Amino acid sequence: MNDKTTAAFALSCITRVNYLVFRKCTPAWNLKEHSVDDCDITYIVKGRAQYTVNSAAYDLGAGDLVCLSDGDLKKAFTYRESLMHCFSVNFTLRGPNGSAIAPPFPTISHIGVQKDVLRLCNEMLYVWRDRQALYEIKTHGYLLLLLHRLYELSGTGRETDVTDFRVKKIIRYIASHYAEKITVSKMASFVELNPVYLGALFHQETGESLNHYLVKTRVHNAEYLLRSGECNVGEAAEYCGFSDVAHFYKHFKAITGVSPSQCIPKRGVSF
Repeated sequence: MNDKTTAAFALSCITRVNYLVFRKCTPAWNLKEHSVDDCDITYIVKGRAQYTVNSAAYDLGAGDLVCLSDGDLKKAFTYRESLMHCFSVNFTLRGPNGSAIAPPFPTISHIGVQKDVLRLCNEMLYVWRDRQALYEIKTHGYLLLLLHRLYELSGTGRETDVTDFRVKKIIRYIASHYAEKITVSKMASFVELNPVYLGALFHQETGESLNHYLVKTRVHNAEYLLRSGECNVGEAAEYCGFSDVAHFYKHFKAITGVSPSQCIPKRGVSF
């Protein structure tokens, strides 16, 4: 993505939500090839499916995100032995000049099965189905929060700039397993490389060390948990893979510029 695309996205607004659904596929589920209208996002939370987008086939599973734009051609089917469950939303997004734009996400990215993303999807779906007064405004609000979070998860990793398949594999692994114990040696074994060589390769591809990338990913996820008001500092540190709170404070301040406690919303205010 370029700076102009990112700027347009930052200033964009949702003008219409066309449909929103949580789909539990049956064995017969099969999308015939068709042209996508507006913006179309699918987040797979369980099972597997094959999507073909503009003639390119992708075998997808839980934690994968499919982001399509107006005019893209897609078809899809699920596997009988592992039926797909997913959230899907189609909407119109307008830039600052009123023209239609697409979210600046890769067509396919792996963000992992994230609890906070699932919570936003469920809340948005409930509001959409309940259809109380002004539900469209609230649905738009949840969708904007969701797009912002997806931007963090799919954009922070800089995967669109990465060319080496082994580094991509590690980035995708970290997206789902950042709270677990991860070392350079473990990741080197995971992609069958020497640890020293992997360290140099990862830095060459991403501009940072693997350890810093891991810490940054943990901090960004912890920041979101704190700003949402879901947990306190100690809980956010534990949930995101920090075993020592003092260590967490140090890295959090260095990366975000503020302390973890400053991210906790005041009483009565939620993100």
